[in-house]
Amino acid sequence: MHLNKLSIIIPAYNEARTIHLILDKVRAVQLINNISKEVIIVNDCSTDDTELAIQSYISENAELNIQYLKHPINKGKGAAIHTGIKNATGEYLIVQDADLEYDPEEYNDLLKPVLKGFADVVFGSRFMGGNPHRVLFFWHTIGNKFLTTLSNMYSNLNLTDMETCYKLFNTKMIQSLVLREQRFGFEPEVTVKISRIPNVRIYEVGISYYGRTYAEGKKIGWKDGFRAIYCILKYGLFNAN
Repeated sequence: MHLNKLSIIIPAYNEARTIHLILDKVRAVQLINNISKEVIIVNDCSTDDTELAIQSYISENAELNIQYLKHPINKGKGAAIHTGIKNATGEYLIVQDADLEYDPEEYNDLLKPVLKGFADVVFGSRFMGGNPHRVLFFWHTIGNKFLTTLSNMYSNLNLTDMETCYKLFNTKMIQSLVLREQRFGFEPEVTVKISRIPNVRIYEVGISYYGRTYAEGKKIGWKDGFRAIYCILKYGLFNAN
């Protein structure tokens, strides 16, 4: 398959300290087959200097194709991703957190099953393969695996990491979905709904994970875990739209 452009959606909320670092990594990565990059940054009404950091970066790196969008009120990570999806023009898109937990160098690993003509959607799994994985939070890992197993029951997939940030989508496919979850419920909702597209081909590849502690800025918490269970049941068991 020939692919001209990859849209990279970066939801950002209070990431002034690291946004320039992840943008440097996105800028530096050379995509296979000379695929071009479209970076879509969505500032979810940050209360720190995130906007100033982004605008400064854009002015100093004019060669990088960056769309900058912002919400007038804080809506949540899922809502920021929705905005990015709506504005994506690449044939495929991927979500990139504004922190440093995921490595943009691994975009090419996710792209390979697509370029070989096998996949429409590729999940990057933190729990398979021999890639580096920071050792953190036993109960967080148990919860993650529980949510993935519960999601698999209703999507009829055999994923190892439903909650991963790195999900590569055929843009037209994901733009065809009605997505409602505005916070971290985006992950289970999109997984269930994308699995129901007729003849969709979903692959999974191993990726690295350089996790943050809460002191370092990690935002997801136990309340988001309960919301994820609710979303899996809502969109999986009860087939809500």
